[in-house]
Amino acid sequence: MPAATDRLFFAVRPDARTASRIESVAQALRKNHGLRGKSLGPERVHVTLHLVGDFAGGIPTGVLDDALAAAGPVAAHASPFDAFFDTLASFTRKRRNMPLVLLGHDSVQGLSKLQQALLSALVRAGLATDSGAPFVPHLTLLYDDRLMAPQAIEVPAWHVAELLLVRSLLGRSRHEVLARLPLGACARPLTICLRTNSTTERRGTA
Repeated sequence: MPAATDRLFFAVRPDARTASRIESVAQALRKNHGLRGKSLGPERVHVTLHLVGDFAGGIPTGVLDDALAAAGPVAAHASPFDAFFDTLASFTRKRRNMPLVLLGHDSVQGLSKLQQALLSALVRAGLATDSGAPFVPHLTLLYDDRLMAPQAIEVPAWHVAELLLVRSLLGRSRHEVLARLPLGACARPLTICLRTNSTTERRGTA
């Protein structure tokens, strides 16, 4: 079976200024705690809401179309919100190369609400199954072998105003935003910029 080359997922991510400040937090943690893991970098700072799937040789156009058709109404009927993380911790599902992440509590309820609406739409479209596993909103800073106990941390909040469909080029540490779906756009025209491997299409819907 061919190895996967592309990953498709829905996410939100901070504006460039906030992403840069979060990257500074990651670098300070590396220095102060002797962490060796490389940070993701400001251009890849994000919160994953749902993984659509991994694909070999590119993402099928049909999958892209179905994903956008399912997510469009979710974004259009959602309201923009603020996201704020206040806790630093390691995810300990494995002993090495553990994700060091930012977590939140009441301040990330907007992320949970958006994720649940998106998951329901993707299940109806046949692009997801609901395993019943709880969604834990988190933002990964880096991966490291050292375990960091949960602790309070100050990082900037940001205003979430769009849902992103993102392509990750596996093994190349690179993300491409394929579509931006504005939140709360139900009452105004929605324009989606969809990038494929070779072309860029602009689609407008009333």
